[in-house]
Amino acid sequence: MELAHSLLLNEEAYNQLGEVQKAEFIFEWLRYLEKLLLATSRNDVREKQKTLVEQLLSLLNSSPGPPTRKLLAKNLAILYSIGDTFSVHEAIDKCNDLIRSKDDSPSYLPTKLAAVVCLGSLYKKLGRILGNTFTDTVGNILKAMKSAESQGRYEIMLSLQNILNGLGAAAAPCHRDVYKAARSCLTDRSMAVRCAAAKCLLELQNEAIFMWSTDLDSVATLCFKSFEGSNYDVRISVSKLLGIILAKAVISKHPGTAASRQSIRRVSLEEVLELLGTGFLRGSSGFLRASGDMLKGTSSVSRDVRVGVTQAYVVFVSTLGGAWLEKNFAAFFSHILSLVSQSHPKATQTQIDAVCCRRCVSFILRTTIGGLLGEKAQLAAVKDICQAIWKLKKVMDVAASQHMLVCALQELGNLIHNLGTTAAPLLQDSSTGLLDSILSVILHPSISVRLAAAWCLHCIAVALPSYLTPLLDRCLERLTGHKSSPEAVTGFSFAVAALLGAVKHCPLGIPHGKGKIIMTLAEDLLCSAAQNSRLSAQRTQAGWLLISALMTLGPAVVSHHLARVLLLWKCVFPASPKDLETEKSRGDSFTWQVTLEGRAGALCAIKSFVSHCGDLLTEEVIQRLLPPLPCAVDLLTQLSSILKMYGSPLKTPSVVYRQRLYELLILLPPETYEGNLCAILRELAADLTAPDIQVAASTFLLPPLCHQDDLLILSPLLQETDHRFIEEQLLLGNGVACGSLEYDPYSIYEKDVEGDSVPKPLPPALSVISSASKLFGVVCAHVGETQRLLILEQLLDSIKHTKGARQQVVQLHVVSSVSSFLKYVAGSKGCLGPEEMKRFALTLVTGALESPNPLLRCAAAESWARLAQVVDDGAFTAGLAQVSFDKLKSARDVVTRTGHSLALGSLHRYLGGISSSQHLNSCIGILYTLAQDSTSPDVQTWALHSLSLIIDSAGPLYYVHVEPTLSLIIMLLLNVPPTHAEVHQSLGRCLNALITTLGPELQGNSTSISTLRTSCLLGCAVMQDNPDCLVQAQAISCLQQLHMFAPRHVNLSSLVSCLCEILLDNSVLVNLCSPYLLLRRAVLACLRQLVQREAAEVSEHAVMLAKDSREELTPDANIREVGLEGALLILLDKETDERLCHDIKETLNYMLTSMAVEKLSLWLKLCKDVLAASADFTAVTCVDTMQEEEGDKGDDASVLTTRRDEKSHPFTNPRWATRVFAAECVCRIINQCENANSAHFDIALAQEMKKRDSRNDFLVLHLADLIRMAFMAATDHSDQLRLSGLEMLLVVIRRFATVPEPEFPGHVILEQYQANVGAALRPAFTSETPPDVTAKACQVCSAWIASGVVSDLNDLRRVHQLLVSSLTKIQAGKEALSHLYNESASTMEILAVLKAWAEVYIIAVQRHKNHRQPLKTTTCLEDGIRNGSCSSDGLLDLVYADLGTLSRLWLAALQDFALLTLPSEFASQLPAEGGAFYTAETSENAKLHYYNSWALILHATALWLTSTGFVVADPDEGASNLSRPVTPTSMCQGSSSGATIKSPEDVYTDRFHLILGVSVEFLCSLRSDATMESITACLHALQALLDVPWPRSKIGSDQDLGIELLNVLHRVILTRESPSIQLASLEVVRQIICAAQEHVKEKRRSAEVDDGAAEKETLPEFGEGKDTGGLVPGKSLVFATLELCVCILVRQLPELNPKLTGSPGVKATKPQILLEDGSRLVSAALVILSELPAVCSPEGSISILPTILYLTIGVLRETAVKLPGGQLSSTVAASLQALKGILSSPMARAEKSRTAWTDLLRSALTTILDCWDPVDETHQELDEVSLLTAITVFILSTSPEVTTIPCLQKRCIDKFKATLEIKDPVVQIKTYQLLHSIFQYPNPAVSYPYIYSLASCIMEKLQEIDKRKPENTAELQIFQEGIKVLETLVTVAEEHHRSQLVACLLPILISFLLDENSLASATSIMRNLHDFALQNLMQIGPQYSSVFKSLVASSPALKARLEAAIKGNQESVKVKIPTSKYTKSPGKNSSIQLKTSFL
Repeated sequence: MELAHSLLLNEEAYNQLGEVQKAEFIFEWLRYLEKLLLATSRNDVREKQKTLVEQLLSLLNSSPGPPTRKLLAKNLAILYSIGDTFSVHEAIDKCNDLIRSKDDSPSYLPTKLAAVVCLGSLYKKLGRILGNTFTDTVGNILKAMKSAESQGRYEIMLSLQNILNGLGAAAAPCHRDVYKAARSCLTDRSMAVRCAAAKCLLELQNEAIFMWSTDLDSVATLCFKSFEGSNYDVRISVSKLLGIILAKAVISKHPGTAASRQSIRRVSLEEVLELLGTGFLRGSSGFLRASGDMLKGTSSVSRDVRVGVTQAYVVFVSTLGGAWLEKNFAAFFSHILSLVSQSHPKATQTQIDAVCCRRCVSFILRTTIGGLLGEKAQLAAVKDICQAIWKLKKVMDVAASQHMLVCALQELGNLIHNLGTTAAPLLQDSSTGLLDSILSVILHPSISVRLAAAWCLHCIAVALPSYLTPLLDRCLERLTGHKSSPEAVTGFSFAVAALLGAVKHCPLGIPHGKGKIIMTLAEDLLCSAAQNSRLSAQRTQAGWLLISALMTLGPAVVSHHLARVLLLWKCVFPASPKDLETEKSRGDSFTWQVTLEGRAGALCAIKSFVSHCGDLLTEEVIQRLLPPLPCAVDLLTQLSSILKMYGSPLKTPSVVYRQRLYELLILLPPETYEGNLCAILRELAADLTAPDIQVAASTFLLPPLCHQDDLLILSPLLQETDHRFIEEQLLLGNGVACGSLEYDPYSIYEKDVEGDSVPKPLPPALSVISSASKLFGVVCAHVGETQRLLILEQLLDSIKHTKGARQQVVQLHVVSSVSSFLKYVAGSKGCLGPEEMKRFALTLVTGALESPNPLLRCAAAESWARLAQVVDDGAFTAGLAQVSFDKLKSARDVVTRTGHSLALGSLHRYLGGISSSQHLNSCIGILYTLAQDSTSPDVQTWALHSLSLIIDSAGPLYYVHVEPTLSLIIMLLLNVPPTHAEVHQSLGRCLNALITTLGPELQGNSTSISTLRTSCLLGCAVMQDNPDCLVQAQAISCLQQLHMFAPRHVNLSSLVSCLCEILLDNSVLVNLCSPYLLLRRAVLACLRQLVQREAAEVSEHAVMLAKDSREELTPDANIREVGLEGALLILLDKETDERLCHDIKETLNYMLTSMAVEKLSLWLKLCKDVLAASADFTAVTCVDTMQEEEGDKGDDASVLTTRRDEKSHPFTNPRWATRVFAAECVCRIINQCENANSAHFDIALAQEMKKRDSRNDFLVLHLADLIRMAFMAATDHSDQLRLSGLEMLLVVIRRFATVPEPEFPGHVILEQYQANVGAALRPAFTSETPPDVTAKACQVCSAWIASGVVSDLNDLRRVHQLLVSSLTKIQAGKEALSHLYNESASTMEILAVLKAWAEVYIIAVQRHKNHRQPLKTTTCLEDGIRNGSCSSDGLLDLVYADLGTLSRLWLAALQDFALLTLPSEFASQLPAEGGAFYTAETSENAKLHYYNSWALILHATALWLTSTGFVVADPDEGASNLSRPVTPTSMCQGSSSGATIKSPEDVYTDRFHLILGVSVEFLCSLRSDATMESITACLHALQALLDVPWPRSKIGSDQDLGIELLNVLHRVILTRESPSIQLASLEVVRQIICAAQEHVKEKRRSAEVDDGAAEKETLPEFGEGKDTGGLVPGKSLVFATLELCVCILVRQLPELNPKLTGSPGVKATKPQILLEDGSRLVSAALVILSELPAVCSPEGSISILPTILYLTIGVLRETAVKLPGGQLSSTVAASLQALKGILSSPMARAEKSRTAWTDLLRSALTTILDCWDPVDETHQELDEVSLLTAITVFILSTSPEVTTIPCLQKRCIDKFKATLEIKDPVVQIKTYQLLHSIFQYPNPAVSYPYIYSLASCIMEKLQEIDKRKPENTAELQIFQEGIKVLETLVTVAEEHHRSQLVACLLPILISFLLDENSLASATSIMRNLHDFALQNLMQIGPQYSSVFKSLVASSPALKARLEAAIKGNQESVKVKIPTSKYTKSPGKNSSIQLKTSFL
């Protein structure tokens, strides 16, 4: 294929190829040539032009296929447009000659067609250059058309379209001729020709003015004719033509000059609408010559015409646009409604027609009003519709207005549903009277109007949840009041049912008590039904309807009423068969009608119960459900005889009864009606083959039984399209009604499947069949085998014995039932039964496989495979395949060949590769042959589809066949005419399957693979050029697959530009232009995958495309301005399909994730535009600012009125859902920035980087925009948007709270926005705000207060005031809050308020602590909080005022939470009326809210309790008067205030256990979804609790409690990796150990006091380990603590675990430094370890000491890393600290444990010394300083007997000597410092040996330094430390040695002094040395004056030096004094001055 890539065709290579490859080669060359020509310079092209033209024209004769001829023509045109045009006329003549040729053979046809295509392309590209030749050409083409076949007519129409496009107005002379030709083609029998003609006429109308003026009527009539017998594509094309022409007729007010010559007829809007109306009502029979039958009123407009006209209406309005519709709304709306008015009785003469017409009208209204108008215009439309409803209601004639009312009400409901809470102002506006108008229509005489009104109320309730309860109340009240009016009873019961159906869409629910009211009312209606025969039927229906709807509220509500429902259910059926007999003999027609209505209702109620309350279906309930069932089945068997007795009035009720019973049985497990299986089966068989069914409604019965993928090969109507709503009626066929609400009022409360549209139940006669066939599958699988055989035989016979159309109907029903039987058996892995069964099933399915109905064949193929699956026997399967092979070989008819080819595919799908490869080979062989049968496109389509199934299921087995299959596909793609789109679609599926089979191998580089890959890409290219949208969709999904497997080989830029063109061509009229939803879905699915990998590239390519793009793309979403991101956002706003919207959002999310940080401004601008485009500030400004104090009013109001600059927006009125998405995007952008550069949250850094490079962009620079967006969103009408806005505000506050404001140090950047924040929050606290918004706002309030942005209390007060107001509101508890929603909603609000206060209080206490910590101890903290005086932080004062109330509410909430978390077995112990904030009935819903807020409340409560220090508040005086603290000793005395009141001790114990219990319960069983926040809060609460003595004493005295807590904390540490949680846990552990220590101390102290000091020996041992020293695991606190600490240490330092290191001893490994978190954990664990001995008895301490020492020294050993500057790592420091703690423990000196301790401590010291010189010289890296320090700690902290034994002492001294020799200055300095401390040790036994051994060394070192003078600071420091050591020696030396030492020291010091001359020139080091020496001399001199004097006297040199130095120093001091800040009073002597200068 590479050889094809050249400018001229490589003929040598071309001639060597076979036929198929030749075509491929040519196509590849032409593809390449197209790109090359555009990139080549004009001169190069001209050089080769002649040859090229010859090559291209010669190709015309080689019969090119359709895609090739299209490319060929394109290249020819490009070549002439770039090169010279002189030879173009020859080319045109040649083409014309080819067209004139008389050769009519099929082989010559491609050449003729290619010539036609070439002409079109040339004229399109070159246009008027060819002006003079076009009349001949057009004439020639039109002449050729007369004899052309369909393909020719198709190509000629498209070619004429191109010619007209190229010539523009110049083609005027031919307009009429073209018009005539196109007219005839518009009603052609080939659908593709009709589409092409429509395109041609669409091009023609651009210039041919007559089409939309004089000939308008005839064009319209022509289009109506064209709709007759049309398919979906034709309806799309022709409706587009008709709509655009009519729109043009309306707009064209100023005809141009060319037109003024023609007589122009002005067309008014009324005329145009009248014209369309005529088509809708009278169809294509014309309105001039009304035929006879029309006058007689017998003929009905065919449905396809009506559907076509409906689409034309939509195109018409969409073309004129939203603004036009807004202006002309009233006229348009009244016209559309008039289509179903009684003035046109034809449209609505039968119910079926009426339903279909209403669908069409609804569709027009939905797509125009719902799709084109912005929210404001929609609100206006709602008002207009309301007025229309008022008017229609006054019309007396019911029939006249009913259908208009239904359409108006449904559209009203839909509009409000989509507007959501933005519609709130409308409902509050009394002038519209919206609710009143709807409620008044509920009494309308027509049932369909009553249902529509009820549905409208449902929509209002879903949109505005706050209206749900009031509406329910109003309807219930009317229902109760108007019980005697039949209309009111049915109407209001429908309304109540519809409103109950809305509850599941409203998360806030309805008050629980409503269920009881409804239940009582329903019972009342049922009981009173018999009193008045006029109302019996209505009341019965209403009663059961209410009960059925009540079931949708779910188990929580229904469980309370279940007993009464079951009782009613039991009573509605007779108790025994005998009673049924007597009933039969007694009743009359009317009583039976009522009875059947009631029983059907009861069945429906139970069905509703089973489907909505599955949790309540316990064994016991099922037992109570069962008894009436046999009786219901009995009645079913009697129905036919009852019908015979009473005739037709019972017909519908009996069908409804059947259907209800079947539906219920389908839901119940078959075991429940085992006894009646046979009876039911017989009835089902009778139903399925009943003689009176006429209609074959295959389209609703079969699709569920076919495989989804197989439906694709049938009519496109079975696929999802934008017009599904109206196209459905064509699917169902003329005699069948579409679904509509009045066929089954019970469906009004069901959740609708398709989003927001009205439920569309089918008529009972149809739905009973579909239920019967479903139930047949279940029942037949459960009866005995003989029964099964009999029934199947009976069904087969019934097919044989009928004839004609009826036979088809019966066959259809039987096949669908048997299919569902096989499906059920296959699903439940059952077996089929005896051989006979196989035979019957086979006969049946084979018959259906050869049925003329394609859907039936499809279902049969599925059953064929299911049969093989159920039998599960290789031989049987092979037999089935053989049957199909034989049929396919012999049969010639299309039906058999299609059916059996699909059967083969299905077999493979269900059974994999049918196990043997020869089957696979023969299958593929046969399908290849069928696929090439060009005489029948259907056979090709089915065969290729089947092939794609086989490729999919064969997997790797298919590899052998990949190449031949691929070449077959390419050959067909290049040769099948474009008119057979369905063949191309199947080819696309095959290609897709092949690409999947090849998978990642497509990346390979071998020749074979690259050939395959090129072929795949070529196939995709062919499909992309196909005019059919579904084929393009296939191409895109193939490219998507290729991009997944071999991304390098897919040309991204061309793919992206193709995707964008499809999307944007259609973004103007999104619901029309890309007619195919599936194409848009494919595009977005592909885009989504591309941006996941390469978002930036995709985005760039899209913008590049926009820059180079053709003019026609510009009016759309302008990618140049808003980028692909903006275009997608605009699309999201217009698109209605849920799946598409989901994909758009995903795509945008991926783009955001990978690019938001780089393109920050673009993204923020997009979001801001979307949010601002509709921010209606007027509504917000009227937020009542009067509540504020006067001073604050100004700035808040100004925030609200800042209006945006008015400029044209890319986003016009986006919907609220789009705005919500934009707000979510902003939050995501902030999160993205968080993971990026820190400058995003640092304004100083951001500004600096922005200066450096202006392209830099940081989030913090956009803070004002972020706040503004959050404000706009938070104050919108839409509640969802308010929630998103508040969330955004929360995110902004949390992220930016700490960002400082560089211009005002000490302030933060957010401070300037406090007015905005206040203003955004205030509306959320008004009384009508829903609780979820208020709850969110509380969270924002607490975050704002806690963030510390505002420090001034007066400023804080505004937000604080909001919280105070909500606190006041909730104080009344669960009763006080609004009754609009469910009680759990008020629980949510109360808890949100309490949680917010808790957060504020926690922060206040923390800040207070931080202010106070440096100053005073905690006792003052407690006093301070108590009297509020010494509080340094005003926030605490703010909270303090409400603390009394809050603490009470917090404790109540915790108590509730504790009750709700109890396991279910304690349910009986819960309070019957619920808790403080929840009611018993709504406890399940409330749990969730408690889970969200308990943790912070717990923490706050713990803090409050500790702040009061567990001080008793007198119950009568409120919390303000607090009395004295309770100490452990005063606890027993109790309170004197009377026995009934709990003693304070009890109150505190309760509270303590509440907090402890809740914490332990939570921490014990951490669920995987437990948030970090909750765990941390819980641990902090425990910490707070244990901060105070009283709770500590409780824990200390109750050892089991302590152990349990430790075990729980151990578990937390094991299951949660977060360091912060582990640290918090360790802190609690430390507190528990402290508590235990305190307890042990207290016991020892009291024992001593009690026993007196005399008998100390006999004191019992306190602490763990008692006298034996044994610790029992599980019973020992110390053991539990050790486990936990070991766990922490080993996890951080695995080497500590001897099992891991493989030896018990000290194994040398390289020391390591831990990360900061790890170090902190290890340090915390060590602190705990060092505290442990104090909890033990002496014996106990002996048993734990080895472990503790091992771990502490282990940490030292593993982490002693040398750090720069000789620092100790934090872990080493901690282990040294711990060692010090352990060594100085009193146990080391207690007599019982002393000797053991001494031994153990010696061993420990030895271990440390051993670390030094390990066996294998590996441990070189250990830090000597750390080890030396450890030794020093031992020497200084233990009793002398440990370290003074000679062997140890010698080793220690050696270590010091060795380290003194180390050259590293840092080590030397540290060594000196350590020696310094040892030398000072008071006990000479310890210090003297060191002095003897080391003093001389030190002296030598110093003298050495003295000789060579220090050169750097390190040496200087060594010298200084050395001198200090010597000075210490002087002080500790005995008197007689002292003078010698001083005599050694002084010369060294004096030698460093400088005189005044050298002082000035000395280095800084020498100067420092001089100062140091001088200072020391000044100290030593006076102390040892005699030695000093004698020394100075004996050495004159020294004396002179000293004097000079002192003199020089005084000089320098004099110079310094004036500049010094601290000047001393001059009276002091110079030594003091020296000190002050140099310190």
